Amino acid sequence: MPLSDKTERPKDIRYVLKRLWSYLMKYRLWLLAALGLNALSNIFNLIGPVLSGSAIDAIKPDGGTDFAAVGRYVALMIVFYILSSLLSYLLSVLMIHLGRKITYAMRQDAFDSLASLPVNYFDRSYAGSIISKLSYDIDTVNTSLSSDLIQIFTSAITIVGAFVMMLAIAPVMVAVFAVTIPLSVAVTGFITKKVHPLFKRRSAALGELNGYAEEMITGQKTVRAYCAEEEMTGRFDVRNEEACRSFYNAEYYGSMSGPSMNFINNLSLSFISIFGAVLYMLGRISIGKISSFVLYSRKFAGPINEVANIINELQSACAAAERVFRLIDEEKEDANDAVDKDASVSRTDVSIDRVRFGYAPDRPVIHDLNLEVGEGAMIAITGPTGAGKTTVINLLMRFYDPDSGTISVGGVDIRSVSRDDLRRLYAMVLQDTWLFNGTVYENIAYGRPGATADEVEAAARSAMIHEFIIRLPQGYNTVLSENGINISKGQKQLLTIARAMLCDAKMLILDEATSNVDTRTEKYIYTAMRKLMRDKTCFVIAHRLSTIQNADKILVINNGDITETGTHDELMAKRGDYYRMYMSQYK
Repeated sequence: MPLSDKTERPKDIRYVLKRLWSYLMKYRLWLLAALGLNALSNIFNLIGPVLSGSAIDAIKPDGGTDFAAVGRYVALMIVFYILSSLLSYLLSVLMIHLGRKITYAMRQDAFDSLASLPVNYFDRSYAGSIISKLSYDIDTVNTSLSSDLIQIFTSAITIVGAFVMMLAIAPVMVAVFAVTIPLSVAVTGFITKKVHPLFKRRSAALGELNGYAEEMITGQKTVRAYCAEEEMTGRFDVRNEEACRSFYNAEYYGSMSGPSMNFINNLSLSFISIFGAVLYMLGRISIGKISSFVLYSRKFAGPINEVANIINELQSACAAAERVFRLIDEEKEDANDAVDKDASVSRTDVSIDRVRFGYAPDRPVIHDLNLEVGEGAMIAITGPTGAGKTTVINLLMRFYDPDSGTISVGGVDIRSVSRDDLRRLYAMVLQDTWLFNGTVYENIAYGRPGATADEVEAAARSAMIHEFIIRLPQGYNTVLSENGINISKGQKQLLTIARAMLCDAKMLILDEATSNVDTRTEKYIYTAMRKLMRDKTCFVIAHRLSTIQNADKILVINNGDITETGTHDELMAKRGDYYRMYMSQYK
């Protein structure tokens, strides 16, 4: 059972912001252009209150108003506000393009990371949760970059510009902010500290919900066969309720920041009005300057309030980015981590010496495995479910490394050669077939790029699938839907066998490779595969013992140990575990 996102290690928010900044720096020219447009737009916008105050002061109570000056100030205000609006539009378009470029790079990095992660990552992670990170989480970051980042830039410039203008107009009245600014910072910091974990939990809950939905969708036939629809929907309701609760808690507590900042800003405006009225009565300031100061105070406090209102989106974006960066920063499996860079494998004999392994340190699956396999031999591995048969294959392929002991191929420790070189020695057919959205030809030739049509057809004939393929609408050019859902399981397995036959590898692994075909076709396939296996070292995992009677050596594994070894006749003569398994199947 994969582990949920609850187990993922936490990251510091400063780390997330640093990583986001590193992506922004990849497109620093775009960012500089955005900052320039933003600065010009805000400068034009900040000039407005000065012109407004000058227009008010041009109106005299005694009737000596300079209407020409008032008209000039009003016209300038209109021009500057129009220019500010145009620059804001250009800034929005630029940020949309910048956000698209950054999210493209993030999604590419995340997918590249998936291609380099070890198998155990996928064993402990929900497929739906991984997909959620590639789609929902990155889209959330994109939305925040396209809109919220503009708001942050705009707010920063507006706050600084408004503060400078207020100092120029009435330095004494700026003292009001000595009380309200620290109060705003304290309230914002307190709410952020409390709300950020809630948004992290919301993202994790959505990932778990997607993972469960993906499992149920792929298993619909099984669900319906067992009439388990109510149980399925019941379990979905539990996860849906948890996701909704997490969403509600994050949004509910996050929404407190906006009203709190609005209250503090209105409080500062009240203090400014009272203080300004007192100064006016003392003759220390004009009405026009008070008007300009009030407008700048609103411009100063407004961005703070706006940032507080989008704090929910910022928290959500940080939580989503954290999940994506966690995926990108997962420890990679180095395909070229050879201990000896000069080591190479020239033979295919295999030696397993005192190997011990467990997927969890306290629960060993393989206890003390010893095995010698000659070059070109066919080794069959059988035993009860959960005995450790597939684990042996995982160790041979270095999907996992043993906790102790050594595995050698051609006399070379497999840790001395790179994983990439080691895995190129093998062709592999698994019980769980995998086909991608492409033509039949592309699926068969997947393991051998550049294979000719004749070679692909020869492999298909050997796998007993050629007659089926030529009956398809476009033959070998027929496009298979995702995972080959428009053909039967047996036909999918035959295609993967043809793929392995085409692959020019020195060693072959068959893990229940014919479990989805009928017994007659299975016999034909093994007759053809005997030719394929010639001069190759082969490992065959099978429960159908009739298919491995011709193996050079049969291993019976139980509870992580080899309990019996020998040919079919030798094991039958021993009347041990193999004999009982064979008799239970055919007698």
